Amino acid sequence: MTIEVGDEAPDFELKSPDNEVVKLSSFRGNKPVLLVFYPFTFTGVCEGELCRIRDDFSQFEAAGVQVLAVSCDSKNAQRVWTEQLGFPYLVLSDFWPHGAAARAFGVFNEALGCANRATFLIDKSGVVVDTFATDNLGTARDPERYTEALAKL
Repeated sequence: MTIEVGDEAPDFELKSPDNEVVKLSSFRGNKPVLLVFYPFTFTGVCEGELCRIRDDFSQFEAAGVQVLAVSCDSKNAQRVWTEQLGFPYLVLSDFWPHGAAARAFGVFNEALGCANRATFLIDKSGVVVDTFATDNLGTARDPERYTEALAKL
């Protein structure tokens, strides 16, 4: 099942690199969420995408948006990667049950056991207002799509 614009975002509980449990629904009524699924920690395209969000982070702060980056990697691997690259947003582990959040959003790649490259912008009420993805894991998202998405809030 793929989540589309107008759908209520399915809830999840995932762990941060600091072992903090983050529940998507905890942001409802408080702030919009940019949910960024990425395939693999420590890979070039993923690093480039997440560093671009880091480097342009002021646009998300100005919009009052909570950025959540999610992969099926372990929280330990994500902790090292986050420390090395200095991400100013939460990086969450969808490791166990493996890919549960990615499956709920319809972006789990069964063949590779990872999340596909997909983004969901969720408003304060928990409704998806924009979504975009790439056709394959080797293609980065267009950075302009983030600006276009934020304009829909």
